[in-house]
Amino acid sequence: MRAVTEEPRYPAFAASLTETGILSDPWLEGRPRFRAQPLVISGAQLAVLYDTAEQVAAVYNQLALVCADHPLLAARYFGLTPFQRAMWAASAPLWHGIARSDVFLTADGPRVCELNCDTPSGEAEAVLLGAAAHAQRPQLADPNSHLGARFCDLIEVLGRRVAPPDPHPLSIGIVYPTELTEDLSMIELYRRWFAARGWRVTLGSPFNLRPSGARGVALLGTPCHVVVRHYKTDWWGERVPVWAGDFEYGDPEPLAEQLAFLLSATLRGGVAVVNPFGALIPQNKRAMAFFWEEIDRFPAWAQAVIRQNVPFTARLELCDLAELRAHKDEWVLKSDYGCEGSEVLVGRAVAQDEWTEALGAALPERWIAQRHFDALPGGDGQVPNFGVYLVAGRAAGLFTRIEAGPTDRYALTVPVLVESARS
Repeated sequence: MRAVTEEPRYPAFAASLTETGILSDPWLEGRPRFRAQPLVISGAQLAVLYDTAEQVAAVYNQLALVCADHPLLAARYFGLTPFQRAMWAASAPLWHGIARSDVFLTADGPRVCELNCDTPSGEAEAVLLGAAAHAQRPQLADPNSHLGARFCDLIEVLGRRVAPPDPHPLSIGIVYPTELTEDLSMIELYRRWFAARGWRVTLGSPFNLRPSGARGVALLGTPCHVVVRHYKTDWWGERVPVWAGDFEYGDPEPLAEQLAFLLSATLRGGVAVVNPFGALIPQNKRAMAFFWEEIDRFPAWAQAVIRQNVPFTARLELCDLAELRAHKDEWVLKSDYGCEGSEVLVGRAVAQDEWTEALGAALPERWIAQRHFDALPGGDGQVPNFGVYLVAGRAAGLFTRIEAGPTDRYALTVPVLVESARS
């Protein structure tokens, strides 16, 4: 891969992004969040990224099928709380609508370190940066140019299964944590995509949900055919700490009433939820340990994908803590529902005392240990984290961040252009 060398002045570039009315935060603590200069990859590289993401997603689908067939195994293995069991029982084996698979290139082939299939984000950044880069280099392909259409097609298929056969437009509710601002750009992008198709769009929080008729659900009084859920499954249920000690969440209680409204409407066929609540099991990082510990439950093709593309992963309660302490540079610790930079510790990126303290404080049943792998840097020495978007199991775009070390909140988001895109 190579990078285009011309870089516009960042303030002017940032201003052009904010003028869209979608991205309002091109800076983070005084640092640029984005890079205008695109990363240019070949069509062959894109095919590798897309094929890897699709194959690993197919393995996750096999996981969902196994867990649906063995609900007690799933509940024990993933430590499901009562409300999580209810979410899984109401949705299984459905889990997928849109996801983002984080793929790294290594000397031994591509590796997928996680699949965000609960509330994947970054769409606004990926789409707007890609469009800006493509406008400057129209001879190259923007892999995100069809992401909106693909996602809307999925929403329409699901919505038409629920909506009555009449000419009225679909009614889409977007449920998200209205008190948080970090994903408002994505919510606005979704709203514009849906409105462009002539659909009625309502925005609100879970607390704005109410029953509608005999089998439906309404958001702020508006009946919905589809609820796009950008509110994490572990926030709907009981919030359980991952560290030993006195730490407690400020809001540990489940959203019992709101969850009942939505699950009841789903079971009665009155609404489609995207992503389905069944995402809570594939989103759980212990899924990657399940791949390795229960590999014989998977078909031969899935076993090959696990061995080739998923780093070895084990539940922390089965690990030798002395081994982990002594060889921290070979391991990464991740909590079951943590995200990059939060409840993720890369051994070689932290001091020994911090690593040892984390091992002592982590509640083993909530953590995994994953074998570290060395990702290949690009020409500028930065390591690209290729977040491959998947819609209905098929690759549909890229959200790419670069950083010299592990991906965290300070990683630069960069556009990707393709020299010869896969059709």
